[in-house]
Amino acid sequence: MRKLATIRRISSVEPIEGADLIEAIRVDGWQCVARKGEFKVADLCVFFEVDSFLPIEERYEFLRKSSYKKVDGNVNDTRSEGFRLKTVRLRKTLSQGLAMPLRAFGGLLGAYQLGDDLTEVLNIEKYEPAIHASLSGIAKGAFPGFIKKTDEERIQNLPQYFKLYKDMGFEVTEKLDGSSMTVYLNDGEFGVCSRNLDLLEDESNTFWKMARELELERILKSTGCNLALQGELVGEGIQKNPLKIKGHRFYLFNIWDMGQKRHLTTWERKVMYQDYFATLFHVPVIAEKEMVFETLPTMKAMLEYAIGPSLIGKHVQREGVVFKSTEMVGNEVLSFKAISNNYLLKHGE
Repeated sequence: MRKLATIRRISSVEPIEGADLIEAIRVDGWQCVARKGEFKVADLCVFFEVDSFLPIEERYEFLRKSSYKKVDGNVNDTRSEGFRLKTVRLRKTLSQGLAMPLRAFGGLLGAYQLGDDLTEVLNIEKYEPAIHASLSGIAKGAFPGFIKKTDEERIQNLPQYFKLYKDMGFEVTEKLDGSSMTVYLNDGEFGVCSRNLDLLEDESNTFWKMARELELERILKSTGCNLALQGELVGEGIQKNPLKIKGHRFYLFNIWDMGQKRHLTTWERKVMYQDYFATLFHVPVIAEKEMVFETLPTMKAMLEYAIGPSLIGKHVQREGVVFKSTEMVGNEVLSFKAISNNYLLKHGE
């Protein structure tokens, strides 16, 4: 589960020009706006990331005017109403997420300390917009435990990477704004998954229709391996189709090897793609190997790099970029994402 609410430390407090009641604070790589005088440098806070969906509780009522959201047709039994945190500008200052002082939670957090995950403790969910019935499908079960999910961590939560991986090369690909799709073959069993569910086959379900159209079961069987293909389903009826694609497309970005319990490296994926999956779309590769923490040595530079034109949609901006290490770190490929703040502001995210 993604850590949406954690105890963190305030790293800086800066005035906002022309603002008497608010100021800008930094928490790791995030910048947000707080009431003036609410925090000092080094104070602990509860930090809620963007996309957090907070419950209807008195302590969050100050968010009602700006953040109240009702979801028509809630997803996966998530709450139907709450306070959604998204990227905004206040007095021309970018604000992402929410920092609240520990005292706002009374004695609830007495046993917790710096770094602790409070997502479940505070009943915080990830905001999931209502999706079309053709995507929701009928659940066969939860997302399979033998496959790693595809949700990448944002660079703002990983400031330590700038020093740790300065000498490491990364593949850079475009991040597409669609719906996560995983297709697997495990000991002869073929399955199709949305982000959170293993889906029953249904001719009206877009995920299954795409899998059958692309003959993914046949292709996976031809490899002789237990593999999962992971990618983004984009097109009409999905996330307002920002790439303006007609119909639907599946763009591959990861291959999971069930036998080795890891993602294939960038080189292994490239070879496997050329040998077996070349009929599929692959997410656009911006750079095959880039020393990103040398060329982009600051958080500001990294986030500015995320801004740019899409290599797929004409005259549209990309959602961001994804970085994958070209060598293994432990038994896995190191990966993270940088999302374009311009894109988030334009699309109300």
